[in-house]
Amino acid sequence: MRMVFDAKDQYPSQWAAIESISAKIGCTAETLRKWVRQGERDSGVRPGATTAEQQRIKELEREVRELRKTNEILKLASAYFAQAELDRHHKK
Repeated sequence: MRMVFDAKDQYPSQWAAIESISAKIGCTAETLRKWVRQGERDSGVRPGATTAEQQRIKELEREVRELRKTNEILKLASAYFAQAELDRHHKK
């Protein structure tokens, strides 16, 4: 990413710099472009979620999935025990 930022004045466009540098470092231009865009977001040059924010969002989404799963288990257990209690009262 730094190579692209440092070489921006040597090329007619950022994309031209990305294409040239990606060939030199052995990755696709699209991969390098994504890295550059994320670097721009991380440094505040481009709007959007930073790497740290994206990681936090992933962690929160994982936590929400786990809580929903736990909630579903608790609902099922509650219904099971409520039914068992009703059955116990009817047998008396």
